[in-house]
Amino acid sequence: MTSNSPFRLGRRTVLAATTAVAAASLGCVLTRPLLAAQPGAGFDPALLDRAIKRAAGLDQIHALVIGRNGAVVSAEAFRGPAVNRAVNVKSVSKSIAASLAGIAIDRGVLRGVDVPLAEAAPGLVPAGVDPRVRRITIADLLTMQAGLEPTSGPGYGRWINSRNWVVDALRRPFVTEPGARMLYSTGSYHLLGAALSSASGRSLLSLARDWLGEPLGIDVPSWTRDPQGFYLGGNNMALSPLDLFRFGELWRQGGLWNGRQVISAAWVEASWVPRTRSPFSGDDYGYGWSLATAKGHRIAYARGYGGQMLYLVPSLGLTVVVTSDPGRPARSDGHVGLLNALLTDAIIPAAEMA
Repeated sequence: MTSNSPFRLGRRTVLAATTAVAAASLGCVLTRPLLAAQPGAGFDPALLDRAIKRAAGLDQIHALVIGRNGAVVSAEAFRGPAVNRAVNVKSVSKSIAASLAGIAIDRGVLRGVDVPLAEAAPGLVPAGVDPRVRRITIADLLTMQAGLEPTSGPGYGRWINSRNWVVDALRRPFVTEPGARMLYSTGSYHLLGAALSSASGRSLLSLARDWLGEPLGIDVPSWTRDPQGFYLGGNNMALSPLDLFRFGELWRQGGLWNGRQVISAAWVEASWVPRTRSPFSGDDYGYGWSLATAKGHRIAYARGYGGQMLYLVPSLGLTVVVTSDPGRPARSDGHVGLLNALLTDAIIPAAEMA
């Protein structure tokens, strides 16, 4: 599942990584929760200014936050809400849900990624489903390789209008065998979130606030729930760009925040190992993260509809948050491609030339 093509506009990308490489690339560890904004620190000032002006010229962008080694060097809302206001991060929610799954495994709430959904949360699987449903594992949900007909794209409206989102997702026909390939589907992450809730006896909102919100000092507002009360596992969570930056920093540090291991380093390493490939971008995908390379640097990124992006470049200590108009599409050869090019052709060089 690998390619040698670079991460740039209009090209498919891949991260040829291993667990050992991921461990080596975690970057510097912060000594404080979040350093105060230091304009230009760690960047070539002229190139950074050029990058910010380039971002401002992209009419779908709402806000841009750039930080290096924990210090926010630029945080600006070009249009839309301020950088400290919560916004819908769309499918970046999947990376957050994957983080909660890792913490659940760290804490023994889930036994591991190879456990079948039917064992982790037996009450979720309805009678009369295809026997292959019982082979779907937590890893299959994390990598969207359940094999079931996707609930995203054309099937999304029918899915969210169903009476039971979990049952509807599990009763869809199989397109391929479990674990065979990635079929982008928010339903897989909704099943993951429902499994976390069932196994822990707590809502996904409660887990997100307790396991991520409290240690990071960020606000996690309530978001969409299904008819049975399960919070949507892979979409519509809201965080401010500055709070999303903190979440990114947690991952860039290998799960460590202010001296506290919030997510185990082992889970970070495992999440950044390529396990499948996106049929849309061509990039590799781990547990909740897309993986790529650019200019010799390994990149992990979270992506949401409309151009909600969280980029991590551990070798440069770089964390970049972009929020965009959530109502406009953003394809890999469109707005997201422009954002990728902004990172690779403008922001990364500004860090390299410092």
